[in-house]
Amino acid sequence: MNTADQYLKAIYLAQRIEDGPASTGTLAELLDVSPASVNEMIGKLQERELVDHEKYKGASLTDEGLERAHNALQTYCIIERFLANVLEVEEFRDEARALESVIDDTVAERLDTIIDRPEQCPDCFDAEEDCCELLELEAGGHAD
Repeated sequence: MNTADQYLKAIYLAQRIEDGPASTGTLAELLDVSPASVNEMIGKLQERELVDHEKYKGASLTDEGLERAHNALQTYCIIERFLANVLEVEEFRDEARALESVIDDTVAERLDTIIDRPEQCPDCFDAEEDCCELLELEAGGHAD
């Protein structure tokens, strides 16, 4: 997953939180970057027709952007579930965030074959809580 995909994932989650276009402030907070960095990347994503952006209203994903964001979130969920349930890493969320930018689709697909991921993934991801609702039940004492 590359940086653009991380932004698309964040826009997807922010749209769910805000029930509408994703604001620059929310994206900056989710990604832990400056609003200026968000604006720069939004411009690049808009040029690639992955995002529609209206000044003072926010960013919305195009159909292609939505598909890529969904795939990026699914990759994140695969990594998170692998770290929590297979490797039993206590700080699995922090590790998953660190790894999501370096894990490619092939590795994610292979990890997916050895985890027990629910069919509704990644729709089980709670944007406001920033976690998979179902992973909490499976991870038990490993949640942070």
